Amino acid sequence: QVQLVESGGGLVQPAGSLSLSCVVSAFTFRSYSLNWYRQAPGKERELVANITRAGDNWMYAVSVHGRFTVSRDNVKNTAYLRMNNLKPEDTAVYYCDIPEIGRGQGTQVTVSS
Repeated sequence: QVQLVESGGGLVQPAGSLSLSCVVSAFTFRSYSLNWYRQAPGKERELVANITRAGDNWMYAVSVHGRFTVSRDNVKNTAYLRMNNLKPEDTAVYYCDIPEIGRGQGTQVTVSS
């Protein structure tokens, strides 16, 4: 069974940075584009970023554009989300997702002073 496992969340002060990782246990990882979503309590799930199979194109939500960077390493079967200049409104559970496979359990990101 293919698994997606996120890590790297935590508590950070406003304007701080975090890097999330998503390890995918599928040798066909390079065949899939990947999404990062987030969901805050009481809010709908939000697509934060997407990266293509080869990692040569990406998109970002307006709310994170210029602050977040998505990348991937197809040798390590890992995707990353680098988050800079974090704001309290970035507080959420962050998930990596491959539509054809599923999503991980998520990692909590809390931005607070």
